[in-house]
Amino acid sequence: MVTREPSSSLVLVLTTEADAILAEGLAKELLARRLVACVSMQQIHSHYFWQGKHESAQEVQLLIKTTQDRLDALHEAISDLHSYETPEWLHWSVSASDPYAAWAAAAVNTA
Repeated sequence: MVTREPSSSLVLVLTTEADAILAEGLAKELLARRLVACVSMQQIHSHYFWQGKHESAQEVQLLIKTTQDRLDALHEAISDLHSYETPEWLHWSVSASDPYAAWAAAAVNTA
């Protein structure tokens, strides 16, 4: 049982890609740039409106773990690298255990 709120600057980012190959490529590039600590991926089926029409597509959802100080650079990289004209970009700060937050911070540390 955790009796105190862990300190964390951990951020989760959600985006989707058109297929597994594009998702893998994006994840590997973000990791290579040390912008993310981890990317989890899963196949999803999405329904949405695009250019006034109801669309439906198989996609890969990426749940990205990073730190607050890498968030702007991550957003820029996703904007540049993503295959979609308008990539999904959702992010929120989360609380994490101290060991996990420390691991994530070390994973994106570029020093």
